[in-house]
Amino acid sequence: MNIIVLSKFRGRPYRIQIGSPVQILFLGVFALLVSMGVGAMGYWMGQSAQSSERLASVREELEMQRQLINQTRFDAQADLDALAARLGQIQAHAIRLNALSQKLVKIAKLDPGEFNFDETPGIGGPDEPASQERLDFGSEIDKVIEELEQREQQLSVLENILMSSYMKEEVFPEGRPIKRGWISSYYGTRTNPFTGKLQFHKGMDFAAKSGDSVMAVAGGVVTWSGKRYGYGNLVEINHGNGYKTRYGHNKKNLVAVGDTVKKGQVISIMGSTGRSTGPHVHFEVLKNGRQINPQRFVQRH
Repeated sequence: MNIIVLSKFRGRPYRIQIGSPVQILFLGVFALLVSMGVGAMGYWMGQSAQSSERLASVREELEMQRQLINQTRFDAQADLDALAARLGQIQAHAIRLNALSQKLVKIAKLDPGEFNFDETPGIGGPDEPASQERLDFGSEIDKVIEELEQREQQLSVLENILMSSYMKEEVFPEGRPIKRGWISSYYGTRTNPFTGKLQFHKGMDFAAKSGDSVMAVAGGVVTWSGKRYGYGNLVEINHGNGYKTRYGHNKKNLVAVGDTVKKGQVISIMGSTGRSTGPHVHFEVLKNGRQINPQRFVQRH
């Protein structure tokens, strides 16, 4: 077999003669190797293309996972912020309820040991199997906030009722203006100790030792503190709702005009100033500017 090779070198063709079996075998092996090389090259290039596509797909999947993780973190942080805000609302309600409850205990004069809101209330019971239901924290927190708001409204109404009752009791005249002593003269017609004639007595006299304390029978504002004809040293207190009380013949007044006094507060020292036969306090109750019988207020206590 002759193979003619054309070459531009010197412009002459070359002839290669292949005739022996060895040459034919060598040529066949060479052709096979070339074809195998070309096939391997094509396979490698195909695999490289597939690998590139797979790598791009993996990178895309990783990017999606990264975005999902970031979104999950963002959602979790948002949920934590929302829970923190709700927790703050619960704490605010709890603080207000605690303060309001302590105030109501004081107003209602309840036993602080029985209603101690600084301590955790006692709860308990036998151990039971846990529920398999999933707990929705958001809904449970909303229920707690709603319940706290309802309790706060209820306690506010109760506070208004108790405060109204407390203030009414605080400013309503009742009781005796002294701790020790006796009634030396009642309200009404009596014999005047200075003239011996019948005369209307517009108050009640409480006798005791000179220097004993004289107390306000109700809370109010002092409208008179000083000397007054017939009364000696007089203290007059306005309690509102048309009520006033007077305390006369004091040895010394301990309050001044404009002072706010509480029920049971010592306002003067018992004496015998003015038209008086001995140490006592002349006690009057006025309603809308007119003296009324103090006895029912004294007995009410």
